[in-house]
Amino acid sequence: MPHFSPKEVEGLDPNLVQMLERARGFAGVPFIITEGVGSGGHHVINSAHQRGLAVDIRCSGSHDRMKVVSAALITGFKRIGVYDKHVHLDVDPSLPQDVMWTGVSS
Repeated sequence: MPHFSPKEVEGLDPNLVQMLERARGFAGVPFIITEGVGSGGHHVINSAHQRGLAVDIRCSGSHDRMKVVSAALITGFKRIGVYDKHVHLDVDPSLPQDVMWTGVSS
């Protein structure tokens, strides 16, 4: 994997990892995973994070956020959360598709 170490993607769905690799290539900015498999306390029970189907990518400003979101759309992500300090990307087929939401990072 050219953009992620095995530790960064440990426990994540292989399809998610492939999509992240492709999106990172399109974006041209680092994808720093701040939340992968449900290690944080802010996720709800039965979340995509807990199943290894979601990540949060740190975004330090609107320019990088735009690059991450654009690359995610090009890559085929159907669930995108845009927050003030990160972008949530997930591939959970059990949750609503073709959605984008906004929020405040916790």
